[in-house]
Formats: sequence, C-alpha cells, structure tokens
Amino acid sequence: MEFAVLSDIHGNYVALETCVKHAFEKGIQNFIFLGDYLGELAYPQKTMQFLYSLRETYRCRFIKGNKENYWLNYNPLWKERDSTTGALYYTYHNLTQKELDFFSQLADKAELSLQMLPTITLCHGSPNKVNEDLRPDDEGTFSIMEKNRANYILCGHTHLQYEIRYNKKVLLNPGSVGMPLCSGGKAQFMILRSTAELSWESEMLSIDYDVEKVIDDLHTSGLYEKAPSWCIISEKVLRTGENSHGAVLDRAMSLCRKKTGQCQWPDIPEAYWQMAMDEIYTGGNGDDEAKTL
Repeated sequence: MEFAVLSDIHGNYVALETCVKHAFEKGIQNFIFLGDYLGELAYPQKTMQFLYSLRETYRCRFIKGNKENYWLNYNPLWKERDSTTGALYYTYHNLTQKELDFFSQLADKAELSLQMLPTITLCHGSPNKVNEDLRPDDEGTFSIMEKNRANYILCGHTHLQYEIRYNKKVLLNPGSVGMPLCSGGKAQFMILRSTAELSWESEMLSIDYDVEKVIDDLHTSGLYEKAPSWCIISEKVLRTGENSHGAVLDRAMSLCRKKTGQCQWPDIPEAYWQMAMDEIYTGGNGDDEAKTL
C-alpha cells in the first residue's frame, strides 16, 4: 500500500499539480492531505477545483488545518490593502459556500487503520491542537508522541520536512507543498509505503516546479495590491525557502512595540513591515529607523 502525503498547500495550485503528477508517475493512487489548503497565494479556486477533481477519481483523505478554521470563523478586522490581513481577506472573498461546507466537514484529526499494519494518527499540527508545532528539538513533541495511542503520527504545519523517532514511535512531517521552508524553493511532499515487515517507511521528496508562474499570479490577481509586504515575503519564501511570514511578522510587531509601547495584531502599520523586511533581507537597522518615526 502506498500513499502520497501532502500538507500546507496554501493556494499553490502549480506546486500541487506538479507533486500529484510526480505521484502518478510513481503509480500512486491514494492521497492523504493534512490541511492548510489555501492562504497566502492567488486564485484559491484553482487549488480547490483540482482537489475536488482528484477526489472524484482517487482515494483521498482530508484533515483540517488551522487555515480552514480561519475561513470558517471570518474575522471582520480583516481588510484590503493591508499587509497583515489582506491575503486573508482576499482568500475568504474568493470562497464559495461549497468550500465552506467542505472545510466544515473536515476533522481535526483521524486515524488510518489498515489490516495488519500499524495505525497512523493524521493531524495538521498535533493530535491535541490543530495549530501546535511538533518540532524535532522540542521535549513537548516527545511527550505527545509518547502519549499518542498510535505508534505513527503524520503532521504538517511547520512547513519543514523531517522524521522523528522516539521510544519506538515515529512522527513524519512531509513539509509544505506550497510554501516550504529550508527547501531551496522546491515543493515538498512524502510517499508512505507499507513494508513486508508490516511496518511503514517514508520517502521524502523535494520537487522543482514553476515558481515564477506562482509569483506572476500574485501580480495578475491583484493580490500584491491587497497585501503588499505579505506578498513580498511570499515571493522570497517561494524562491528561497527562507525567512517565513511568521518571522517577519514577529519582527514587525517587535519594532512597533518599541516605538509605540504596544502592538496588537492585526493593527501593524505598513512602515513596520517595511523596516522588518529591510532588517531581515538587507541587514538594515530597524531599531534605528523605528526611533525616527
């Protein structure tokens, strides 16, 4: 038995199509999706139409990610032409009721049980929380693995590809299809295979795809105008896999607090986004710039 395991597409339909095509070339017809289907990137309907088409012909399992909770719990503070929430606003207003119904039916976690093979827990963040990181160097990860009923966990959310083994238990993260980190700009997914020893083995894959097409879409869709700094970060992550949106956001909020004494998401002025990017990408001194605002 073989499965292609894909997570964190984030609206990157170009990378998604490339990964699925690669899976087809390996003869795989079973798919597991671990959440975060949309967000950050343009034309979200293209990602959803591809997923709908895929499930009509092939066996697909879908799990909810934290982004799906965003769409199901619309925040009226989201607004256009705003680097903090513009991409969220854009994606939500490109959804139909069909997407909302699809997301609402997804479980936060599930189990994959096949005859004679070890049971696998499927989740986005962790078996406990959809937005919880399970990282290789975190004692909390080992505790969750130890307490989990199944010996195998498949999770995403961190956008990093890795395998963790602890006390005969295994955690596998396939990385991110659409916005991978530390990938050199390649899309990532995983192939999971059953073995003759009635166990599971993984093959981690990083695949070249048309990154420039995805970046062009940011402009032709109008998304760049709706979330300018966010799209600049997206462009750099897509090309390099370095400096996540979260890292730049944290720095922008830190600079804002130093200047104003407080900073509450999502009220982050564009100037602090610019300073954070200048500091991270070009080595500028955001602290000095913040003093002059």
